[in-house]
Amino acid sequence: MIFNKKNKVAFFTLGCKLNFAETSTIARSFEEKGFQRVSFDKKADIYVINSCSVTESANKKSRQAIKKAIKKSPDSLIAVIGCYAQLKPDELAKIQGVDIILCEKEKFNLIKYIENIEKQEVTQIQTCEVENIEHFEPAFSFGDRTRSFLKVQDGCDYKCSYCTIPLARGKSRNDNIQKTIEQAEKISEQGIKEIILTGVNIGDFGKSTNESFYDLITELNKVENIERYRISSIEPNLLTDEIIEFVSESRKFAPHFHIPLQSGSDKILGLMQRQYKRELFEHRIKKIKSLMPYAAIGVDVIVGFPGETEFDFIDTYQFLEKLDISYLHVFSYSERENTKAVEIKGKVKQADITYRSKKMHFLSNKKKNQFYTKNLNTKRAVLFEAYNSNGKMYGFTDNYIKIETNFNKKITNKILLVKLKEISYSGNVQIY
Repeated sequence: MIFNKKNKVAFFTLGCKLNFAETSTIARSFEEKGFQRVSFDKKADIYVINSCSVTESANKKSRQAIKKAIKKSPDSLIAVIGCYAQLKPDELAKIQGVDIILCEKEKFNLIKYIENIEKQEVTQIQTCEVENIEHFEPAFSFGDRTRSFLKVQDGCDYKCSYCTIPLARGKSRNDNIQKTIEQAEKISEQGIKEIILTGVNIGDFGKSTNESFYDLITELNKVENIERYRISSIEPNLLTDEIIEFVSESRKFAPHFHIPLQSGSDKILGLMQRQYKRELFEHRIKKIKSLMPYAAIGVDVIVGFPGETEFDFIDTYQFLEKLDISYLHVFSYSERENTKAVEIKGKVKQADITYRSKKMHFLSNKKKNQFYTKNLNTKRAVLFEAYNSNGKMYGFTDNYIKIETNFNKKITNKILLVKLKEISYSGNVQIY
């Protein structure tokens, strides 16, 4: 079978918002060439899996998606891109039915590899060394007409002892501000109201162009027709007071921050080779809340890192418990090959990791409920989504509270000021 522009193509994305932005951009390149895009659960001639490898669970989910596509259509072409494809192409090639595996540098050229290729017995692997990648590939998601993920940065120069992302993505790099603004303007032309700035380490923006993340957000603030921006995960050492103050004064940048802590123990932060101590993290939270009392603050935390004793875990738990934060993203430590953490003594038993994860999830639910309750009877700006779910529609406030109300087509893709009434049984907030 020859694969050409008349074929149907389906995409499946795992992992971060950055992956979703890149999948969307790659998919548009196919559509521009005449391919028909279909959903992943439909019969397609070509299946593209944009993989993730941040944990072993992510690897497993990537393999499951690949095998699902092969089972659905054994004669279809299967292409794998993303971090798993970069880190372990030979492992993926062992899955019978995978046709093409592309490295980080080549994934945006996928269509060139696929056009007029024949399905073969031997997997085609295109490898590359990420440390040699200098070029930045712009990307943004499009499809959900209310919001878009805009890739502003890629790669990471940090050496966290548990992380393989620098091995999969390469060094920190970005387009200059002017080119990034051009991408934002393209998004605005689609009628999209909200942009989420995403990347591997977005606070590092500007290192490759002699600019700064602060410079970027001040210019993005001037783009017409984009009503709201969100800053995705940003390192606490890169979230400066200057950035916080700018957001507090901006009418477009949402009072919503997601800041990775990973551990509230300075001892564990040292073993992780993080760039800060918890005192700095606490300062950032207090600075945000002093200027934006109703700001949403999400926090990443890893439980079960090698060397984490029960005392260290309790230290982290109590530190988070007293902070004025809104929710947690809890990760159970997953051992990754080629990382320094593998060599750290004091492995934590799986039963202890499971217990600590559950306890952190309970704390997250408690924090979220407290934050939602604090916001009841206040007025917030909500961007309503077009999706109709059994007569209900949803949206998010500027400070990231999920709103639930009866479906009304007239208010889709609009930002309206509403008063928050009560928390529903589903955990969302209803409005007056």
